[in-house]
Amino acid sequence: MSTAIIDRIKKEIENLDTTAQPEEVGVVATVGDGIAEISGLSKAQMMEMVVFDDGQGKSLEEVLSNEDALYGLILNLEEDVVKVVVLGEADRVKEGMTVRRTGRLLSIPVSEEIVGRVVNPLGEAIDGKGAIKNDKEMPIERVAYGVMDRSGVNEPIHTGIKAIDSMIPIGRGQRELIIGDRQTGKTTIAIDTIINQKYEPKEKRPICIYVAVGQKRSKTASIMAKLEEAGAMEYTTIVATSASEASPLLFLAPFAGAAIGEYFMEQGKDVLVVFDDLSKHANAYRQMSLLLRRPPGREAYPGDIFYLHSRLLERSAKLSQELGGGSITALPVIETQEGDVSAYIPTNVISITDGQIFLDGDLFNKGIRPALDVGISVSRVGSSAQTKAMKKVSGKIRLELAQFRELEAFMQFASDLDDDTKARIESGRKYVELLKQGQNDPMPFYKQVVSIYAANSGIFDNAPVENTTKIEETFLEFIERDRKEILTTLEEGRELTDEVVAKLDTAITDYKDAHATHYNEAA
Repeated sequence: MSTAIIDRIKKEIENLDTTAQPEEVGVVATVGDGIAEISGLSKAQMMEMVVFDDGQGKSLEEVLSNEDALYGLILNLEEDVVKVVVLGEADRVKEGMTVRRTGRLLSIPVSEEIVGRVVNPLGEAIDGKGAIKNDKEMPIERVAYGVMDRSGVNEPIHTGIKAIDSMIPIGRGQRELIIGDRQTGKTTIAIDTIINQKYEPKEKRPICIYVAVGQKRSKTASIMAKLEEAGAMEYTTIVATSASEASPLLFLAPFAGAAIGEYFMEQGKDVLVVFDDLSKHANAYRQMSLLLRRPPGREAYPGDIFYLHSRLLERSAKLSQELGGGSITALPVIETQEGDVSAYIPTNVISITDGQIFLDGDLFNKGIRPALDVGISVSRVGSSAQTKAMKKVSGKIRLELAQFRELEAFMQFASDLDDDTKARIESGRKYVELLKQGQNDPMPFYKQVVSIYAANSGIFDNAPVENTTKIEETFLEFIERDRKEILTTLEEGRELTDEVVAKLDTAITDYKDAHATHYNEAA
């Protein structure tokens, strides 16, 4: 070999860019349906972010600082290639394109400023109010806190819905599933719960996060408008994805919501996260997994769909006092088909959560709203988190309703009923009317206690069933106007003392004397 050739090879070696190691840079081999196969990233990690390079010779820092940087997420590690889902405009990715490892797992930028904003699953503001200043990067995926890091669930999170707060109470740190067919009021319960937090004292008010998974943009905008109108957006963050977006973004949305929640939980604050809904999340994960050539299992879902939802919901916790005592309460939503709770995804999420609020389409169509099926709805930990006042008045209501449902079924076959059965059915109908509630009209717990106590004490006796709602409304107005101290004592003490009971009994008697027109002549 001539000296000139040897000198030229030496010069080329000296000019090589040694900062870019072979394993740090890869090349797009194939791309399609938002999935890119990349060769050359031999040391890549699962869930690591990669960035697609436009080939202009910029440094990694310059590429990452570009607002239009296109990211990918590594989800398959195979023998010769890694498979990456493109987080954004997949049509920008071309074969032969350079891809660089970022060296960090997927995370979302979070700060106090994210409260009151609408963001996408990557933490970018999409509400037109400008960029959000970042304080910390929270990992999208992380191991949930262990048993020793948690404490018991002992504080209530009030939904403002009488039927739930009295019979299926939810505690801070609990995971309560909202399940039912489409158009039965699942989202309404979640939104009412967020709105109801405005009645909590400011220092105890939870930060609320609403995660819209594959919802229509118009629905998300409508929810935001309702929250703003109710004054609830000041403590709420919306993580929004629309049905038109790529499945990887829909897959990431609930994890982004959990990551934002953990930022505030670690500061010792309480957080409420609504996942609306995990059925669409499961569909997005199925779509993504099939494109990644993962083997399909039951109902064509990948085998790890249970693990996906369990590791998401397990991040809900009530932390021990040593770790600040913060909490994340999760309200996952699942849509059933024709009330089939035995399908794959519903049974998975039922077994992961600490109870379920089941909404019945037949009850909804009868005008019973919220359409709560008391028979199969349950809260496995909430009663220990109820306030003493609510626990005292709520015992009778579930029994009355259970007896009414049984007698109502029996009544269809019996033509002649005795007086005692008729009285029980009449009482049950009044309780059903009492528990009806308008959309986006949550009731603070101290008013619920007064209302249910009055029902248990016979305020509806001798009144027609159709007057139940009117009596409740006018009685609460009477209490608020003339006996305000009862509500104040309940709100502050959260206990139904003998003194409060005596005042309530007097108020019920005075009300019945002043409103005789609401009752039958027998009254």
